[in-house]
Amino acid sequence: MFLDELSPFLQELARQPVAFLGGFVSGVLRLDLDEDPVKSWLNNQNVSVSDDDDFSNGSGPTSGPQQISID
Repeated sequence: MFLDELSPFLQELARQPVAFLGGFVSGVLRLDLDEDPVKSWLNNQNVSVSDDDDFSNGSGPTSGPQQISID
């Protein structure tokens, strides 16, 4: 049962290990991609960072309550 919960993480780790570990480490260290030196390093690597906070079509989490179903 515990392995079923970890399987999506392990699949992503197997597909793109460098990207997964980079995202994991930046999350653990709480690095902000909009602050230096991370921002300047990403610009030197020609990486574009999308803002998850900007929802131009209004379908973001601020558009009101959403319905979910629980089995």
